Amino acid sequence: MTNQRTLIRTLGLGGVIVFVVTNILGSGVYKKIAPMASELSSPTWILIAWVTAGVITLFGALGNAEIAGMLADTGGEYVYIKKIYNRFIAFLYGWSLFTVIQSAAIASVAYVFAESLNNIISLPEIFSSLNDYSIAGIFFPFQEFRIKLTAIIIIVIFTILNISGLKTSAAFNKVMMLLVIAGLTTIIIAGLSNTTSNSGQINFTLHDHNTITLSSFYAAMLAAFWGYQGWVSVGFIGGEVKNPTKNLPKGIVIGVFIVIVIYLAINYTYLSILPVADLKQINDSGYQIAAVEAIRNIWGKGGALFISLLIVITTLSCTNASILTGARPYYAMARDKLFFPALGKVNKNHVPGVSLLCQGVWSSVLILSGNFDQLTDMLVFTVFIFYGATSLGVFILRYKMPNAHRPYKVWGYPFVPAIFVIVCVGLFFNTIFMRPREAAIGLTLMLAGVPVYYFLKKLYNNPNQPDTN
Repeated sequence: MTNQRTLIRTLGLGGVIVFVVTNILGSGVYKKIAPMASELSSPTWILIAWVTAGVITLFGALGNAEIAGMLADTGGEYVYIKKIYNRFIAFLYGWSLFTVIQSAAIASVAYVFAESLNNIISLPEIFSSLNDYSIAGIFFPFQEFRIKLTAIIIIVIFTILNISGLKTSAAFNKVMMLLVIAGLTTIIIAGLSNTTSNSGQINFTLHDHNTITLSSFYAAMLAAFWGYQGWVSVGFIGGEVKNPTKNLPKGIVIGVFIVIVIYLAINYTYLSILPVADLKQINDSGYQIAAVEAIRNIWGKGGALFISLLIVITTLSCTNASILTGARPYYAMARDKLFFPALGKVNKNHVPGVSLLCQGVWSSVLILSGNFDQLTDMLVFTVFIFYGATSLGVFILRYKMPNAHRPYKVWGYPFVPAIFVIVCVGLFFNTIFMRPREAAIGLTLMLAGVPVYYFLKKLYNNPNQPDTN
């Protein structure tokens, strides 16, 4: 078609860095230190776990950056997997992204936003009489419906914002990121300069009365991995990045490094304020947020209000960034005749409007399911399968395409990508043995894409089906 609209390259290196940081900074920076404290019982080991998980994430990002530099295009991981393996495996990744990974991430972060907003203004009760209503005893759509409805509304708002065009959304993300970094910096300065509360002072020693096992350390890193989740999403908008072969690798590495520094500083601050025993109690409560309680310890109710507002801003920004980047793989898949045709079209604003809309609808359905902890476990389990497959692709492409132009080559090859692949394999089997239910459901949702793949293959083989290209 001669008038076919295409995506426009509008983002430079700064924009890529912004999307990496905003896709990662979400609920993890405020909540994950509590379950890590329950696993390790040692401030020093908690910080080591954060750094280790960050370094492993950076190893994954470095391998991903080499492939991104070679194959930069809209769709990110989907495009890479298709080139490394084949169309079928690439479809399974895109399908898993839609059913488990990206939509569940959007739903979870939006839910945390709604919870934090409720702590500030106390949202009115809605359908409270239907609180115990269930579907097959599994889904409770009206449980905490005021929270769910608020989360759905924010997804609708940002979906509409992104349908209106990329530039508006990108500008919003820059403002949000600056506010978040300013807020976190304020917390760090206030916490470390506070002299009246020193109950959580850190004793730097690797020796502890409690035994630190490899299993407990690995479990703590799993919590930290959720905090780092989202770094790979920037590859989804490769078709909208200026000079992508250079700006994507640089943006990914710089963005992940910035987040590692932020996480280390902010968690050191939490630990300097609250003792590990208090963090364990916060984790056991099931509803408290470690960051809120840490700042309440210094500033009282005013501090709690401040951190709640900061969480609202952070999750607002992260929800927006996740919605923007998440819809691009479905667009790329449809253009390759691997997803439903309507998702392969861009609107008058040069964005994949139908793809954004479908993503928003499914994310809202996941919110109504009411089972967010399980979704989070399935998300991490499923996404690390494909993270490992992509890093393995560094070796495969070096063999298959030895003379291809590589604007960036992964530092520490072959050790850096090999370490990351080994960690992904360990996570896969650890989840199967330790969390068989979550692993089974995640694999079931992923493999549910198999019949869909063959349906689409038959659909596109239909001579009456219009071409989306």
